Amino acid sequence: MRVHGCLGIIHALVILPCVIAASATAPPSVYERDVAFALEEIEARCGHFFATKSIDWSAVRAEFTKNAKATKSDGEHLVQLVRLLARLEDGHSQVLPLAKGESVQWPKDAGVETELTGVGLTRIGTKLYVRKNLSTAKVPAGSELVSVDGVKAATWFEQRAAAIAEFESYSTPHHREFSVFAFGLSGADGATLRVEVVPPGGRKNAVTLQCSRKMPPPRGAAVVPANAKDLGDGFLAGTTSKGFGYLAIPAIPEDLPERLDAILERFAACPGLILDFRGNKGGGCDHDAVFARFIPLGHTFDRVGSSPIAGAGPAPFGGPVVVLVDGLTVSSAETVSGMFKEDGRAYMLGESPTAGMSGQKEELELPSGLFALRITTQSNKGRFNGGKGVEGIGVPPLEIVAFTPKDLANGVDTVIARAEAVLAKFPQNEVPYDPDRAGWKRAKQ
Repeated sequence: MRVHGCLGIIHALVILPCVIAASATAPPSVYERDVAFALEEIEARCGHFFATKSIDWSAVRAEFTKNAKATKSDGEHLVQLVRLLARLEDGHSQVLPLAKGESVQWPKDAGVETELTGVGLTRIGTKLYVRKNLSTAKVPAGSELVSVDGVKAATWFEQRAAAIAEFESYSTPHHREFSVFAFGLSGADGATLRVEVVPPGGRKNAVTLQCSRKMPPPRGAAVVPANAKDLGDGFLAGTTSKGFGYLAIPAIPEDLPERLDAILERFAACPGLILDFRGNKGGGCDHDAVFARFIPLGHTFDRVGSSPIAGAGPAPFGGPVVVLVDGLTVSSAETVSGMFKEDGRAYMLGESPTAGMSGQKEELELPSGLFALRITTQSNKGRFNGGKGVEGIGVPPLEIVAFTPKDLANGVDTVIARAEAVLAKFPQNEVPYDPDRAGWKRAKQ
């Protein structure tokens, strides 16, 4: 009994300091609870993407657990949640205010301002070139970008990309690069950037670019066919210099099948059609209904791993098709354009794979009731890429095409030019759909 009593005293002596220490430790803050919950739930719901995206979640966990302890305000908490989602590498991720968080303001000194200059870039080899210029500044397409504000161009963009990616979530490295090349040469509204460029055939000179929130992003084709007409909402239709049809599709509206019904008849006499999804912002529509507009009426196209599709619409186009994509082809634009390649209807080429930003989303409400986190939990089109889906990968084109400085300087879109060459000698061995066997009858001109 005495031994038992001694043990009890010893236990009491051991336990007592722990009780005192525990009482002196502050309970987790509301911000710590939110972050701990988010870290656990994101790993549980999205962890299957981590290997594909090379995400070290243990490092992310350590960083943001520490940050949460130092968070002192709702605004700081908002910033940390945005930074956390940037680590998730999910282009659809977003912090959404709940009722309690609607009044929370983004701190003035946080984030990176990206008001545009109108100058978009492309990488050719190890150098950066002007791909497209929507501004009035004298930086013609095909100009080599040498420096920005006195810093070597490549170095400046590495730093700029890192700064933007601290707050913006990109689903793949190519999604990040194409976004930074389109949106990175930017700054605060009204700010200026001093750039050194070498124009085609000219000498290095300095030009001042101005950042403006009114400037649209330089996305989409570098150069569209001269006779392309604006059909509204950024849709452009025309024919190339070699007589092939050209249709730029800048977004995926719900009524895209019906829009195609009003457009495709103009291409009935064309020997082939280019569908340009570069820079497409996504949206949502009936994918099969779009696909059906590219199968002749009265005919059905069998697809591997998916149901057959019958032609539909008043004037479907049944001829050879080339689809164009890049790293700014996002979300439903990836799945719509990807069907043409994956289901064997068209030849896909482009400047890179699509963004890899296409999946099923969930909203995760945090314990504080301040915010919810929108996250991608499953990939769309799980049958693509050999069963790996699209999220974190994108849809790789059958052929990667890089611009040339000469083409840009001469007003030639290298990717469209390559599409024309493909249509002139269509690689039927690489595309299962055969227009003749499918019953396509080209209209007489």
